[in-house]
Amino acid sequence: MCCWPLLLLWGLLPRVAAGVSGRTYPHRTLLDSEGKYWLDWSQRGSQIAFRLQVRTAGYVGFGFSPTGAMASADIVVGGVAHGRPYLQDYFTNANRELKKDTQQDYHLEYAMENSTHTIIEFTRELHTCDINDKSITDSTVRVIWAYHHEDAGEAGPKYHDSNRGTKSLRLLNPEKTSVLSTALQYFDLVNQDVPIPNKDTTYWCQMFKIPVFQEKHHVIKVEPVIQRGHESLVHHILLYQCSSNFNDSVLESGHECYHPNMPDAFLTCETVIFAWAIGGEGFSYPPHVGLSLGTPLDPHYVLLEVHYDNPTYEEGLIDNSGLRLFYTMDIRKYDAGVIEAGLWVSLFHTIPPGMPEFQSEGHCTLECLEEALGAEKPSGIHVFAVLLHAHLAGRGIRLRHFRNGKEMKLLAYDDDFDFNFQEFQYLKEEQTILPGDNLITECRYNTKDRAEMTWGGLSTRSEMCLSYLLYYPRINLTRCASIPDIMEQLQFIGVKEIYRPVTTWPFIIKSPKQYKNLSFMDAMNKFKWTKKEGLSFNKLVLSLPVNVRCSKTDNAEWSIQGMTALPPDIERPYKAEPLVCGTSSSSSLHRDFSVNLLVCLLLLSCTLSTKRL
Repeated sequence: MCCWPLLLLWGLLPRVAAGVSGRTYPHRTLLDSEGKYWLDWSQRGSQIAFRLQVRTAGYVGFGFSPTGAMASADIVVGGVAHGRPYLQDYFTNANRELKKDTQQDYHLEYAMENSTHTIIEFTRELHTCDINDKSITDSTVRVIWAYHHEDAGEAGPKYHDSNRGTKSLRLLNPEKTSVLSTALQYFDLVNQDVPIPNKDTTYWCQMFKIPVFQEKHHVIKVEPVIQRGHESLVHHILLYQCSSNFNDSVLESGHECYHPNMPDAFLTCETVIFAWAIGGEGFSYPPHVGLSLGTPLDPHYVLLEVHYDNPTYEEGLIDNSGLRLFYTMDIRKYDAGVIEAGLWVSLFHTIPPGMPEFQSEGHCTLECLEEALGAEKPSGIHVFAVLLHAHLAGRGIRLRHFRNGKEMKLLAYDDDFDFNFQEFQYLKEEQTILPGDNLITECRYNTKDRAEMTWGGLSTRSEMCLSYLLYYPRINLTRCASIPDIMEQLQFIGVKEIYRPVTTWPFIIKSPKQYKNLSFMDAMNKFKWTKKEGLSFNKLVLSLPVNVRCSKTDNAEWSIQGMTALPPDIERPYKAEPLVCGTSSSSSLHRDFSVNLLVCLLLLSCTLSTKRL
């Protein structure tokens, strides 16, 4: 705590100098759009320290909210009034009424004010064991902020009017330890004047040729290049490695992805080499890892896939967004790879309406990892970052790791998933995956406000359940995913037969009478879903055998493929360690691989029974 004369002296200074308290904060972000409210923070063991620098001579407010609104929020208010600093711990109830907390868990370390700015530094425990405080974990945190030109009085802070906002952050993401040179060379992979259709979801694909390097280089940082004003339009960007045998004419123009008229060359681009999603910032590789360019195994052509989310059907939008890749000749020890794990993006991923909670799982099976890693890297691979991905109904995602039937430490999790904030999580410690391990991407959804089924699919109103693992050394495995058997899902709602041969997609139901000539989508929507039925359906889906895909980087498959029974001893849901207070404790994202099951349906009898495919 600084002394009062020093505070008064600072109050006479004409401007604020950064870092005046002498403490360092590895994380920094701007919370408002006008450059008036800066937040710095740092984890210090079981505590977290914050520094607020705000353009006001009144109070500053900061806090945590489950939704980003004022209801049920954990709030701290501070400032400097008449040369004396103050800091008060508040909370709000469900009706947004502000109350002073009887347990004061925020501790002032430094405060100053001058004619334009107020700076406050304070700490708190990550877990305070106060029911009015929010525990800070590795999950996404929705911080809220506010300020006023007057200081808080005896009656508390005055209403902040429009000087307020919210921002999602991952406060415990480890800081980047390496400082990159500002003189790094880079190249851009950016769309040129893409016309965005007036529809809610568009996937745009453009092929690029990588600059020709005479020797090996490493990409060590990737940044999004988002056109100003399109921050909410560009939902995510994927970068795929393509086959090298092309005429450069394929580079002439982009095309809507997954469209029947999409160029055949685009279909050869199956291996994800980088992923970015809305809310994320630039990604720097660890000092010993880089994305390799310039060797025969490296990409010569890449496909940039940009997902545009236009829910208001705005017309006349033209976009020029993409990625910037920074590279160096200072070669690092290991080449990075990416594995896409989770659920295939498919209509067979089904979520009933009206459910406050529903769980889906995508399996990267032990058979796949046994074969691929056993052939490529028997000593295992090392995961250093993970991107978790879902859409609007997503509420939480966990990437679970099993070895010999025993659950290992979670690879990554986000129990407060925010669709508008998706970025890579740097692992605090690299985690090794060995041959014979298995991974489960586990997603929680909420469909209380939906009257019809939610399907797996490309639209943000459809759903996904995916995790992207950044690892080293690079091996010949790009996808390890599953989808549950559809036949028993149909059996659950009373379907007895479907027409054979299958001549339409989605396939048509033959009996019983109430579903006759309906597609399976229409039948699932016609079923009278209740919360009880939804819970029973969820239990069924989690126990079904799964169809597995285990893909190489050249679009070929490892031999392990087809229907696989799940290990019987996996505990659901994941059981977290008990909290100890006061201590820290598509392709493609989007290609629909239901074709394999369609082939099965064509070859086998389509009368539903208890038999499994």
